[in-house]
Amino acid sequence: MLERYFIRPATIDRIRASWLSGFIEQYVTWLAHEGYAARNVFSRVPILLQFGDFARERGATRVEDLPSHVNTFVQRWTEKHSTRSTTTAARKKVASTARNPVEQMLRLVVPDFCGRRRARWARTPFDGRAGQFFNYLTDERGLRPTSIEHYRHHLGPFEAYLDRIGCADVTAISPPILGAFVVESASYLCATSVRDRCGVLRVFLRYLHRERLIAKDLSGCVEMSRTYRLSGVPRSISWDDVRRMLDAVDRRTPAGRRDYAILILLVTYGLRGREVAALTLDDIDWKRERLRVPERKAGHSTGYPLSSTVGTALLDYLQHGRPKTTERRLFLRVLAPQGPLTQSAISGRVAYYLHRAGIHVPRAGSHTLRHTCVQVAAPQSAF
Repeated sequence: MLERYFIRPATIDRIRASWLSGFIEQYVTWLAHEGYAARNVFSRVPILLQFGDFARERGATRVEDLPSHVNTFVQRWTEKHSTRSTTTAARKKVASTARNPVEQMLRLVVPDFCGRRRARWARTPFDGRAGQFFNYLTDERGLRPTSIEHYRHHLGPFEAYLDRIGCADVTAISPPILGAFVVESASYLCATSVRDRCGVLRVFLRYLHRERLIAKDLSGCVEMSRTYRLSGVPRSISWDDVRRMLDAVDRRTPAGRRDYAILILLVTYGLRGREVAALTLDDIDWKRERLRVPERKAGHSTGYPLSSTVGTALLDYLQHGRPKTTERRLFLRVLAPQGPLTQSAISGRVAYYLHRAGIHVPRAGSHTLRHTCVQVAAPQSAF
């Protein structure tokens, strides 16, 4: 794979002389498979070679030793290459130039390495401290994986808070501790997120009491913050606004063709962002002009007639916008790594075009178009 990018034999020999050569070549193969441009290989391989030499000089002999040297390497790199950086943002950009390829390679070759990726709670919160809570959520309550992640998201900060105040055992949890944590959470979360966090805490505390890990049921000590269901209404937009939003999409680009197809799907069928993200190539029946939507909220699938507008948008994306890949998910990232779009990415694209079209709506996202489909009858000339 190195010969694909580097012409000079001396350059290839220098790379393969590194003790990390096998891992670097594995990383280069991954970059090519994920659709990264050649310039990424040219810029990242030299950094990895320097990181290998840096770690070896400090005693690293196995790939498992490398994570402990990442922060020091990034710090030295930043000190050396940020002499002309006058702002904090510029220095952070220099640091990310070194950190990103190193951590990306380590996630590929070191088991369980996470680094500074967005997944903040890589391990299970309260693992070994709260019995089999997450097994309880899966086996007894039958929650979906996305709901399990919701519990991880909220219990992770709670565990970190307990560790910070020196509360090592769940038996020491008390009403003042719970109240202080909720107040602290309210300082950086919106009202609905605080409500969700309180709900997670109540379930967790009831489980602890059921399993006799705490003496009293403290769930009643966590008051649910008040949120009003209709406080954000109206969340839908008019069909004139829908047309303005669709006109804001530049359909000359692959990303524009993809986003246009996503918007048309959302507003035509009133789908959720998660349902659009779960669509695969196999869900489109061109012969019978049907669209199957899996991963519905109740766990079943639904079939819809494939409208000509949706079919045309999907065909344009598949022929001129979708990357050439064996991935069966319908909507993919345009930039590398070319993986499937997530639910949050779908919602983010909707919010982007609503803002671009100058349409102001509370909590802009995929549900805006779902509400539009449900609440407003589409005219014949909507699209």
